[in-house]
Amino acid sequence: MPFSDYKTALVTGASSGIGAAVVERFRREGLEVHAIARSREPLERLADRTGCIAHVIDVADREQLASLAETVQFDILVNNAGVDRPKKFLEADPEDIDLLVDVNTRAVLHLCRLIVPGMVARDRGHVINISSIAGVYNFGGNSTYHATKAAVSMLSRQLRLDAFGHRVRVTEICPGRVATDIFAHVHGDTPEIRERFIEGFELPEAADIAEAIAFAVAAPVSMNVGHMEITPTLQVLGGLQTARPAARDGQPSKAS
Repeated sequence: MPFSDYKTALVTGASSGIGAAVVERFRREGLEVHAIARSREPLERLADRTGCIAHVIDVADREQLASLAETVQFDILVNNAGVDRPKKFLEADPEDIDLLVDVNTRAVLHLCRLIVPGMVARDRGHVINISSIAGVYNFGGNSTYHATKAAVSMLSRQLRLDAFGHRVRVTEICPGRVATDIFAHVHGDTPEIRERFIEGFELPEAADIAEAIAFAVAAPVSMNVGHMEITPTLQVLGGLQTARPAARDGQPSKAS
């Protein structure tokens, strides 16, 4: 079902990064794009630049999401909004857990609940869920984030079962490291953080992820791109560590 068969799109987390790039890409196709974010100023600048329709909404606000879903019939839903609070789970704060579950998982569930039934009824629609390699692979210090993104991954598969028999397509986009400002949001915008995560690396840009999403949306109606794992060419996933038992003083030993 190419772009010409779709008229409207909803993109969350649209004020910057991948979300903003998707809005720009969809607008180039002539779609009416509704952009959701909490940050008013960058969202309004995006609206001025692209002609999208801006909605200053927290995706954790279920009532506002429901009101929007009742007003507009969306052909494309892009669940992009996400947050992270890196911390070992043994040291996790309850507020951080609630925030990540609310934004990364609960909002995705509710938006799908509000919008996908209409897609099924019209026999037309495409859901794009932005998950993460963190939903598939393990790395330290992000346990709650891993759990919430794994839920998005499973929901993406399950939606296809629930919408089976109708022309509702579901695509999970699973990015690795991408050159966006998410690292500044999570860790702080400092030279050290930019050097640690961005500078000197060959990384996909937000616009590259938007092009991958456009490829999935523009595919023929007979074709569902179910899962796209997108990583830098010079990034590999996985690894193996083995730890010796803790020392007698209770301090953990080094792993190798």
